[in-house]
Amino acid sequence: MLRLLVLAALVLCGHCSDVQYLEDDMTRVVGGSNAVKNAWPWQVTLQYQSGSSWGHTCGGSLIRANRVLTAAHCVDVARTFRVVLGDHNLSTNEGTEQAISVSRIVRHASWNTNNVANGFDIAVLHLASSASTTTSVRLATLPSDGAILAHNYSCIVTGWGRTSTGGSLPSILQQAPLPVVAHATCSTSSYWGSTVKTSMVCAGGNGAQAACNGDSGGPLNCSVGGVYQVHGVTSFGSSLGCNTYLKPSVFTRVSAYISWINANV
Repeated sequence: MLRLLVLAALVLCGHCSDVQYLEDDMTRVVGGSNAVKNAWPWQVTLQYQSGSSWGHTCGGSLIRANRVLTAAHCVDVARTFRVVLGDHNLSTNEGTEQAISVSRIVRHASWNTNNVANGFDIAVLHLASSASTTTSVRLATLPSDGAILAHNYSCIVTGWGRTSTGGSLPSILQQAPLPVVAHATCSTSSYWGSTVKTSMVCAGGNGAQAACNGDSGGPLNCSVGGVYQVHGVTSFGSSLGCNTYLKPSVFTRVSAYISWINANV
């Protein structure tokens, strides 16, 4: 089922009427380029079963051998889920993939599917078995508790999300540079206003690159001390278009949830 949620939540959330979840089926990153194979070995594709086949719906990050970090809105619907690790081209079996069933879903207790602007769009997936570490499958590094990145800090969003609003559907993992937009800027009326909270990270907003439908749950990767850390979980964007000028992609700020993550892995 194609899910472009230009919020069912929005009917109940008048102040966030330009928000859409970045979840979809078989969709990609705006303004990006093909990632080098296995350059982001913690990236997973979260898939759901439909009949005898599986379809991509969201991204995620492997944070333990048997735990994946994703967005709560990705797993709001009762479905049979699995994650595939070590994937690059969704249309081809390249021999590096590891498909593992999701055995348990832990969404943040404060998550409200009817109000994305409230935050808490985060979930931990418990896997039925542990992934094997290879050159194609590695654990993500998370930031320190409370870490805040500076305005314009260079980060990279990765995922199989749309390459344009309503656009093409390449099978290869995409990546795009998204500089951080400080909360003091992103919360102004020219940007997202009060829709964004301090527990979120804004990135992009130049009208060229953005996360888009299908990227939800995936990582915002930011190099700190020479090591890429997952600072964001892709959450929402503008219903006016994924790459709307001054409407940066919005991510759940991972460093705001380190204690919660540790308690649920």
